[in-house]
Amino acid sequence: MKPTAKQVAHAAGVSVAAVSRAFSPGAPIDGEKKKRILAAAEAIGYVSPARRTANMIAAGTITLVSGDLLNPFYPTVVDTLAQRLQETGRQLIVYALPANADVDLATDQILASRPSAIIVTSAQLTSRMTRACRQHQIKVVLLNRIQRDIRINAVACDNYQGGRDAGRIVLERGNQKIGFMGGIANTSTHAERLRGLRDVLAEAGLSIYAQASGEFDYQRGYRAGETLLSAQNPPDAIFCCNDIMALALIDVARKRGIRVPEDLAVVGFDDIPMASWNAYNLTTIRQPVERMVQEALRIIDDPAVEPDGVTRMLSGVIMRRGSA
Repeated sequence: MKPTAKQVAHAAGVSVAAVSRAFSPGAPIDGEKKKRILAAAEAIGYVSPARRTANMIAAGTITLVSGDLLNPFYPTVVDTLAQRLQETGRQLIVYALPANADVDLATDQILASRPSAIIVTSAQLTSRMTRACRQHQIKVVLLNRIQRDIRINAVACDNYQGGRDAGRIVLERGNQKIGFMGGIANTSTHAERLRGLRDVLAEAGLSIYAQASGEFDYQRGYRAGETLLSAQNPPDAIFCCNDIMALALIDVARKRGIRVPEDLAVVGFDDIPMASWNAYNLTTIRQPVERMVQEALRIIDDPAVEPDGVTRMLSGVIMRRGSA
């Protein structure tokens, strides 16, 4: 039988009304009396009705932590995840962090909401957050990212193979001066896509012809595109580490009178909705968002998977359009 407020009142030597006030935020009650009531409640395992309701809600809640919702790829992830959770009667809470921030900015808030699991995408997970989640027995899954510095469950597209596929697309066209527009250097998405491109070019006896950083952002990608295309002898093909930078590059090329794909082949990564617009018609590597979300939920729902148990890599799909 669950402990009652009356039992707490008896153990603390107060009235039942005082117990109610102790568990009501902002209610008037002496500080020492409140401490005594809370200690008595913890000792006998009492949970207030409000906390029981919050725990019931949290049991069906998954928190998504994202640091780059301005990138159209991540709203697609949010929408897909929300739909899958709705189908199983669960809820989604989204914490939007500043771009490139780590989750320590919101650790206390996230844990206070007592989610059943946390999915982290486009945000840096710290060892502090990892330890805190393990202490609270909250399973965490990285989505679209792998961090080698901590052991944590992760689901990601095969970024290395995607980089190789992008390189093969332009090599098959006969391009020789192949550039790379990178994202953020300390992310697995940037590092693996770059490594894949380098390896496939090396196999063809080539190296990366030119390189610039667009930091996964349209404005920075636009500036990086101006740098690459203003060179005296610019690349004849560029693999962009995500689609939003590829769209920026196409806009730069259009402004400079450079024809895509005749003068410049452009390949992106993600397959965001705008990639298929007629204005861009972007050749890109599609991330299997639906499958990635399903795998993340399988990890969360499988009690046999440990907090640092698995990394699951899923193949991307080449989307051949008119830019390369």
